[in-house]
Amino acid sequence: MIDDHSEVWFLTGSQHLYGEKVLVQVQEHSAEISRSLGHAKLLPVKLVLKPVLTNPDAITRICLEANSADNCIGVITWMHTFSPAKMWIAGLTRLTKPLLHLHTQYNQDLPWSSIDMDFMNLNQSAHGDREFGFIGARLRLSRKVVVGHWKDADVIESIAVWTRAAAAWNDAHALKVARFGDNMREVAVTEGDKVAAQTVLGWSVNGYGTGDLVESIDACTDAEVDELVAVYDQSYEVAETLKLNGKHRQALRDSARIELGIRKFLDGGGFRAFTDTFQDLHGLMQLPGVAAQRIMADGYGFGGEGDWKTAALVRALKVMGHGLPGGTSFMEDYTYHLGRNPKVLGAHMLEVCPSITSERPTLEIHPLSIGGKADPVRLVFTAREGPAINVSIVDLGNRFRMIVNEIDVVRPDEPLPMLPVARAIWVPKPNLKIAAASWIYAGGAHHTVFSQAVTTDHLQDFADIAGIEIIRIDARTEIQRFRDELRWNETYYCLRNPF
Repeated sequence: MIDDHSEVWFLTGSQHLYGEKVLVQVQEHSAEISRSLGHAKLLPVKLVLKPVLTNPDAITRICLEANSADNCIGVITWMHTFSPAKMWIAGLTRLTKPLLHLHTQYNQDLPWSSIDMDFMNLNQSAHGDREFGFIGARLRLSRKVVVGHWKDADVIESIAVWTRAAAAWNDAHALKVARFGDNMREVAVTEGDKVAAQTVLGWSVNGYGTGDLVESIDACTDAEVDELVAVYDQSYEVAETLKLNGKHRQALRDSARIELGIRKFLDGGGFRAFTDTFQDLHGLMQLPGVAAQRIMADGYGFGGEGDWKTAALVRALKVMGHGLPGGTSFMEDYTYHLGRNPKVLGAHMLEVCPSITSERPTLEIHPLSIGGKADPVRLVFTAREGPAINVSIVDLGNRFRMIVNEIDVVRPDEPLPMLPVARAIWVPKPNLKIAAASWIYAGGAHHTVFSQAVTTDHLQDFADIAGIEIIRIDARTEIQRFRDELRWNETYYCLRNPF
């Protein structure tokens, strides 16, 4: 999902004041730093070194080149020496790619016994980056600042996190979301301004009739269905009635045909996310269950009940988490355990991604009391234990707000033999009472993106790049301070960027 050809450009600032010998050393040091960072296993993209920048024309030219380079998803800047920041104004005001300011220096330690003015003139990042930092603040640039030596693990980790957010931002501007049917009727939070979403976040969201999807499903051949059903048989613990000669075998074949049809429709139109709704299934044999689950597992976004914002956000987190341990899924806070050790049971009717489990899912068929169609086939499993997040994005009318809750996924207190859906059990931070109250005060949706791969830091970087509000609910959250933050943000965003 992160393109193998994606690049981040490494830009080093200096000037001609110090002579050519210094500039040669600056280029050599920049090459060593970029080469070292580029070889770091945490970075999911290629790091490309550009020539040292010493004048306004060169800076403007490289920024415009970055804008027009399809492979460039962002730029990292570093001021090795003092680089007068007025030189950067024309370039930075035109730069449209995400920006990371790396505040580092070539040497880790001071050479106490040999330091002289030549060393001081060469290694001026301590105040060169502060000059650059001023112009970033003066221009109100959205940027990430990372401080520390370039070999430090935390520096590399911070750069890697930002790089993944930049990759998701790049993907967002090519993201097409197909909506089969409309939103679930009378539901508020799944509505929203699609024009604003494309303007602010890059997401192109359009609706298609269920009949268009049915045409794609009907065009799938029996041979294609046979091949996919064989994959089902090999990949999962298949319920007896779904096995060959079982009484529900045809339902399994119908599920496979639906999956094939959805994939053909999405791939044919260049879509990387989709929604459906159980209130508009005309022509479908059953509500897509295993189809949505498996398509999500391949990196597509999905939102139930027409929830296009969550579908697009699932895709964004799939991109950010690409190659990292853990999975990402569409999710819903479904019901609570309010007794001892309060916790949440998260699930949905059918559509939870198997990337979030370490167990072999079972493939089952059960009645669904809504939708009015045949019993749907679905994968059933329990999410693996460990830290995770739940994130929602909502349209507040004048802006988008992202709400993130850090959680700990736990095993169920007891077996769940009668629950015929995939599920996750978690304890929200700091606890259920504070987390739920904070979520409700912030207007967070009932649908979320659940991820064990992506962290709050990834989402903070993504929100900063996008220029949208982000609210964090974590171990330090206190209700009154949280409500104060919401009030302050209301004022700030109304003044800053109403749409």
